[in-house]
Amino acid sequence: MIIDSKVRGILYMIVSMGAFSLADTLVKVSTASLSVAQVLFFLMSGSLLLFASMTKLQGNKLVDKQAFSKIMLLRYFFEITGMVGMVMALAKVPISSVGAITQATPMIATVGAVVFLKEDVGWRRWGSIIVGFIGVLLIIQPGAVAFSVDILWAVLALVSLAIRDLTTKLVPKDIPSTSMATYTMIAAVTFATLWVLSNNESFFPDSTNWLVIIPMVVLGAVGYLLLIASIRTTDVSVVMPFRYTRTIFLLVLGVIVFGEQPNALMLTGAGLIIISGTYMLWREQQVKTILE
Repeated sequence: MIIDSKVRGILYMIVSMGAFSLADTLVKVSTASLSVAQVLFFLMSGSLLLFASMTKLQGNKLVDKQAFSKIMLLRYFFEITGMVGMVMALAKVPISSVGAITQATPMIATVGAVVFLKEDVGWRRWGSIIVGFIGVLLIIQPGAVAFSVDILWAVLALVSLAIRDLTTKLVPKDIPSTSMATYTMIAAVTFATLWVLSNNESFFPDSTNWLVIIPMVVLGAVGYLLLIASIRTTDVSVVMPFRYTRTIFLLVLGVIVFGEQPNALMLTGAGLIIISGTYMLWREQQVKTILE
């Protein structure tokens, strides 16, 4: 049976988000026995091996002077900051909340594009962005008695990854995606290595559970590859709304694996982020179609 390209693209995206969600779950599990620095070292090292291999297979450069350009250095900084925020949040905050908050990244990136790149955004998309921000506030619940300052790690990841996405638009077009990812991982591994050394920690401590670490790295790699396959299989507008299945996966995993009990405000906030984000993606595609 031949599966339609759109269906295949959607399936790739859903499985990709499932793989990322399982990887996030294993990151949270691993932080019970390893430091954040050690977890980052394993994650970044595994990603570097993947991207470097892909770069080499595609015949692209592993070393290039453009890797040291100002925009690339800026991208490295926010990639690393985002990953630190993400792992710290996963270590300290319910995984369902982390997943929901970080799904608002496209909205922050859109605001940044308006401010710094002077892109035009209509009132409909501004409306969806505001709804998404309300969703984030409902999850954070800053005025609630149970508010935890650790949730701000997830906000740091949200903002940093959004700026990373924004800087990606400014990276020279002649730098292949795999090369860009490889350069970024080299910077990230260097940072993680220095962090582990500064903590006087072991790179391979006795507490390392390889049954957790290896699947964590592999699932992250599988998620990335399927994400690329999804985007290349069909139109981005078709598959991107399904990236929000990651929020649903993390909600379920949070309940099953960690016994989390999301309250009504958190669930409402997650719903608003999914709805507003999906609408914004759809609206952006509509605008592009009109302009064409």
